Amino acid sequence: MNTRIARCRALGVGLAALALTGGLVACGGGGSGSGGAASATYTMWDPYPQFDDGSAWVKLLKECGTKAGVTVKRTGYDTSDLTNKALLAAQQGNAPDVLIVDNPVVSSLADAGALTTTGESKIDTSGIDPNLLGAGRTGGKTYGVPIGANTLALYYNKEVLKKAGVDIASVKDWASLNAALAKVKEAGKKGITFSAVGTEEGSFQFLPWFWGSGAALTKLDSPQGVSALSLWTDWLKKGYAPNSVINNTQTTSWQEFATGDYAFAENGTWQLANAEKAGFDYGIIPVPGVNGGIAPAPAGGEFVTVPVQKQTGRYATSLKLVQCLTNTGNSFTTTSTLSYIAPTAAVQAKQVAADLDLKVWVDAVKAAKGRTGDNLGTKYPKISEQMWTAAQAALSGKASPQEALAKAQTAAESATK
Repeated sequence: MNTRIARCRALGVGLAALALTGGLVACGGGGSGSGGAASATYTMWDPYPQFDDGSAWVKLLKECGTKAGVTVKRTGYDTSDLTNKALLAAQQGNAPDVLIVDNPVVSSLADAGALTTTGESKIDTSGIDPNLLGAGRTGGKTYGVPIGANTLALYYNKEVLKKAGVDIASVKDWASLNAALAKVKEAGKKGITFSAVGTEEGSFQFLPWFWGSGAALTKLDSPQGVSALSLWTDWLKKGYAPNSVINNTQTTSWQEFATGDYAFAENGTWQLANAEKAGFDYGIIPVPGVNGGIAPAPAGGEFVTVPVQKQTGRYATSLKLVQCLTNTGNSFTTTSTLSYIAPTAAVQAKQVAADLDLKVWVDAVKAAKGRTGDNLGTKYPKISEQMWTAAQAALSGKASPQEALAKAQTAAESATK
């Protein structure tokens, strides 16, 4: 009972923080543990409104319901709406039985008391890559499992590099990447495009370089962090990257690369289909660390979670639905449908066997980090906002990388107290 009361209070705080409005009702008393009154219909919410009832994704959800002996009622929401709707539904006692959300949101929902732990829901996490599972951990507990992951790497135009005399095998660290960009510019082509827009997309794209320098999000203005932002600003000063990166989203950045004039583009697995349509030969390498190796890029993708229910007996069937979606056989189908890399080594091996070109993405995902990891949890969005603000200031010439990140660190410390 005390756990239930604590969760209700936390939900109220979470809703107030998000400035949600509407007719909220108080949390009810604890539900029956027997599950005898549980409905034969189970609800599932996901952030994939692009998939209709005829899609492979929705068909899989229905099949999982049939196997569990229930009917699945699925609703797809835009990612931006799903968090608020999930918190509101939890406060009203109408939370879905299974909720699939963007991984940085998990810590916010967990902090608000809206999610069960994997210990409560009995979800097995043993086969999940630990670096991916970290995005769903907060306060020493895990809340759900990743359905798949995407991340960032460097696409390259083979013809542009060939004309510039660049052997892609030579690009192993920041120094060799800079040398390649210099040759490309000398050959009359454009170097690299990326997204530095003043939103989470900008932070997402900066993180491989930031983490690849050895910097930590708890100290934005460390010498390593400054070196990462200096790398970006130097690219603009030297003409290796266009000024448009300041406003580029990942979509508009890709459109620049698709012109065929650029040697490199930082982008994600979700551009693979567009790469095939680009009309030129391309390749992919992981983002290099400052001194070589694969830089940790941020892990994108969603987590499958089980929200708190009054009727705790429903968790047993919710578990069956989660297991169905994430088992080895269905995970291969799911990750292919969603253009993700699987979160387990077994399914990753199947993906690479089916498409050898995915190996670079598997390697990148294995090196990826959760943005809310390192025990940052709900602090991450506040730190990220200061990071993208610093990048904007430095790239626009309003401040030096050192000045911009020093200001960002002060603001981040104040916001996360």
